[in-house]
Amino acid sequence: MIVGGLVGILAGLAAVVLKTTVHNLQGLLEKNLDFTGVNYLYLSYPLIGILITVLVAKYFFKEHLGHGITQILYVISKRSSIIAQSKMYSRMITSAITVGFGGSVGLEAPIVVTGSAIGSNLGRLVHLNYKKRTLLIGCGAAGAISAIFNSPIAGVIFAIEVILTDVTISMFIPILIASVTGSLISLSLLGDGILFHFKQQDDFAASDTISYILLGLLCGLVSVYFTRVMSKVESSLEKIKDSFARAAVGGICLALVILLFPPMYGEGYETIKLLLAGKEAEIFDRSFFSSFEDSSVILIAFLFFIMLMKPVASALTIGAGGSGGIFAPSLFLGGVTGYFYAKVMNWLVPSLEISPSNATLVGMSGLLSGVLHAPLTAIFLIAEITGGYGLFVPLMLVSALAFSTINYFEKYSLYTKNLIEKGDLIQHDKDKVVLSLINLKKIIEKDLLQIDPQATVGDLVELVKKSKRNIFPVVNDQQELVGIITLDDIRETMFDAEKRQEILVNQLMQRPPASVSTHEKMQSVMNKFELTQAWNLPVIDDGKYIGFVSKSSIFNAYRMKLKRQNRD
Repeated sequence: MIVGGLVGILAGLAAVVLKTTVHNLQGLLEKNLDFTGVNYLYLSYPLIGILITVLVAKYFFKEHLGHGITQILYVISKRSSIIAQSKMYSRMITSAITVGFGGSVGLEAPIVVTGSAIGSNLGRLVHLNYKKRTLLIGCGAAGAISAIFNSPIAGVIFAIEVILTDVTISMFIPILIASVTGSLISLSLLGDGILFHFKQQDDFAASDTISYILLGLLCGLVSVYFTRVMSKVESSLEKIKDSFARAAVGGICLALVILLFPPMYGEGYETIKLLLAGKEAEIFDRSFFSSFEDSSVILIAFLFFIMLMKPVASALTIGAGGSGGIFAPSLFLGGVTGYFYAKVMNWLVPSLEISPSNATLVGMSGLLSGVLHAPLTAIFLIAEITGGYGLFVPLMLVSALAFSTINYFEKYSLYTKNLIEKGDLIQHDKDKVVLSLINLKKIIEKDLLQIDPQATVGDLVELVKKSKRNIFPVVNDQQELVGIITLDDIRETMFDAEKRQEILVNQLMQRPPASVSTHEKMQSVMNKFELTQAWNLPVIDDGKYIGFVSKSSIFNAYRMKLKRQNRD
């Protein structure tokens, strides 16, 4: 509990430092900007920021950035919750550069990585075991989200819903303490200087239910679009192998997007504040469309194209090598989607009178629920931001529908999809989790004596005298396994002196029913044992014989891992 509180304090301080740094950097850069018209200077800023970020990440921190929360989940699953010490500050520095220079991503994921790294390394410092290190990672995530949004409940739920998937009641207390301390640090040092805080102005009426049902479905579909476009654009950029060429291409494309749609510059929270304040005309500032700011049709069209291009801008920033997360882009896109929906519906059916501010807030919840696959985090985050629960019913309705809609098309979130497809992350299946912890290379049996395929049964009998095993791999000069032979295969000939010298091993050997590789996941190995009903299978890497693996060795390793987990 004490360490959890300390983690919360440090995560809160990290959030304050990062937010202040980015704010000051943006202010410094914007001193040179003329906001009265299209200004081409600020188009170069995101490109410069991405190039500097790539330079710092490659030569100073020597790490690949990407999606930070995905890396945290991987560390929990595959690295015993041991996070590199450099991540306690590397993401703060790189994200400050990326976002400070106008990269179209958010600060939440880098702060979560920072808080999680603080938790992991503090746990190692006081010699805590795997489970408690993992819990402290959750504490760091909770403290970070709580400090950034001044939303302690959302911080706790985010840690449980996204970072930790196996939480008992006793584990709640340190996370609660970390979240509270993170929020207190932010409040003490920043006061109301949080990202945004909005008091609900319009009441929710039961008659609005149908409108919010449609908004929930729309948010789900937009979440699918966001997820797939992000993946597609990032995959396209990954084909450019040189990191600086990739940064240049991504940065230039991002500049073109910002040129057409200036709200893409930076995190985008200022745009949400303008929409909530009813100052939608100001989002045209610095754009080619500023002369049309009084046209409702142009506004709706402008918002629609912003919805289309935000995932592209965020993917270009991250894919090009920038540092940031999709938390803020999800909120931004959700806010724009909600406002767009309200404007369109009120334009088509004036009698509906949907509140644009309410739709903006509820849309933020819907997109966050869909993109992150975290409906509870989305609901409580927006409820805390609005300072009350007047919108709780539409928040719950829209978040649930958005989550259900995207779950139909995309079973996993952007954070977990690649990890689960590669077998690096297993959720809600303890048996598979324990299996995934077994290292096949450590249980390979290499004490089986090899025999050449051209050897005679007599030669094999000599090996039988020395061996303690009843299986003999038949291996040629190229170290390729051509078959296996057992005592049962030579039982009839081994006592016949004449046949022992006449019959060759390759005449009696048999092909193994299957083979495995050290690169395979343990679940795949166990599937092969089940299909073949074998007790021993050869291990082959790149066509070369390595050894054998047996069911008994796997069962023994499984038992030891299970005992260790229970002890931890």
